[in-house]
Amino acid sequence: MDAAVLELWPELEWIEEADLREATARTWELALARSPLTPQDLQTIPFTLLVPDCQVSFMAHKRLVVHLSRDAASQMNRFLAPDLECDLDTVIAGAILADVGKLLEYDQDPDGQTVKSDTGKYLRHPFTGVALAMEAGVPDRVCHIIAAHAGEGDMVKRSPEAYVVHHADFMTFLPFKHRF
Repeated sequence: MDAAVLELWPELEWIEEADLREATARTWELALARSPLTPQDLQTIPFTLLVPDCQVSFMAHKRLVVHLSRDAASQMNRFLAPDLECDLDTVIAGAILADVGKLLEYDQDPDGQTVKSDTGKYLRHPFTGVALAMEAGVPDRVCHIIAAHAGEGDMVKRSPEAYVVHHADFMTFLPFKHRF
C-alpha cells in the first residue's frame, strides 16, 4: 500500500477484508497518479466548488464522512439488526472512495484556485470514481456507493450502505450550501 495513500487515509485499516482494503487503496493510487493534485493539495483545496469561498478542505470533509458513515452503520446494526444490516467494510470503503473521482474533476488554475478540469467539464466525480474503482478491482457493491452517493443516485435504488454514505455526505454539505 502506497505510503502517501495510507497517510491520507488511516481509516483504510478499518477495512477488515484485505482484498477490499487493497483495492480501495489502489483506487486512490490510480487517482493520484492521474490527477494534477497532490496529496498535500487535498489538505487545502475546498471540498466543494458549489460553495463560494469554502474553507473546509477536501480531506477534512472526506474523513468526516467516513467517520460518520461508520458510526451510523454501526448504530443501525446495533438497533435494526437482523431486519436491516449494513456491511461495515462496504460502508467504509464506499465512504473513502465516494469522492475519489474529484481528483480527475478538479484542477488548479495558474493562480492556485481550484477549478473544474477539462474532464470535470464533461464527467462528474461519481462517473470517474466508478471508472477508477472498477479498474482497481473494487467490487460492484462498493462501486454502487460511489455511483449513488451524489444526486445521480436519486435515479437508482440505493443499498442500505449507499444510503448511509449518501446521507453522511449530504448532512456535511447541505448546511454549507443552504446557510441561513
